Amino acid sequence: MKRYILKRLIQAFIVLIGVTLVTFTLLNIIPGDPASMMLEKKADPATIERIRHELGLDRPLTIQYVDFVKNAVMGDFGTSYFEREEVIVMIKRAFLVTFKIGTYALGFAILFGISVGTIAAVYRGTIIDRLIMLITMVGISSPAFWVAIILQIIFGLKFDLLPISGIDAPGAFILPSIALGTRYAASIARLTRTSMLDAMTQDYVRTARSKGIHEFIVVMKHVFKNASVPIITFTGLTVKFILGGSMLTETVFSIPGLGKLMIDAIMTRDIPVIQGCVVYIAAVFVIINLLIDIFYGVLDPRVRTAKGA
Repeated sequence: MKRYILKRLIQAFIVLIGVTLVTFTLLNIIPGDPASMMLEKKADPATIERIRHELGLDRPLTIQYVDFVKNAVMGDFGTSYFEREEVIVMIKRAFLVTFKIGTYALGFAILFGISVGTIAAVYRGTIIDRLIMLITMVGISSPAFWVAIILQIIFGLKFDLLPISGIDAPGAFILPSIALGTRYAASIARLTRTSMLDAMTQDYVRTARSKGIHEFIVVMKHVFKNASVPIITFTGLTVKFILGGSMLTETVFSIPGLGKLMIDAIMTRDIPVIQGCVVYIAAVFVIINLLIDIFYGVLDPRVRTAKGA
């Protein structure tokens, strides 16, 4: 097990280095000069060059990259060109909002997905099953930003039940969480149904039923327990997708989260903020992947053996 964890840690380190290199390279080869954008292209060349020197943009790219990596390891992503605030402070503040939305969205996806998927499996082949599968198919096919707009129109503009922007009003997180979690709730529902139907055909389930055990206990204790491994794995992966999908959702609802922070930085070419957000998000993804691999390895030793652990 130690060897398995060590290999995953090495892989995680390589991925993070690759992310920093690709991000830094792309940001420095795309057109546009941050100094010119800061001055709105109204300053003379001498002033622009002075600003570039103050920001360190006139140094060789290799030196800039090495300094960026060294500072990033210490949790220092520099200062925003436009906000004049430490990037790590901006990221932490925005991430708390994104984490809150993501947690609500994940909770909605898990509760709705598992409940509906279980009902569909229990009532397989009935009108209930077919209706649930139809709804989940629509849910999987619907982009988060489209669901967000529909929810805003119905519950915000038409019926005036919930706020459609910001995070200060009561219930402000309800619509964004549902919009962000809808696709994953539908995916979890379909996966739950498939896994449970597969588990229901196993011998231990037939044995439990032959003993006269109540169907509810059979489903929850025997079927769901053994069908939960792929559901848990997918749920862990869903955390990453929710974090990535929060960008458009936060923009639609004008929520000051990590996604909106990154999009605003891209629009203004605020390089320290962009680099900090990308590396921070990549680190979160890598950590989640690492925890999933370790958990899955503990849960199923065959995974360690198959991967040469």
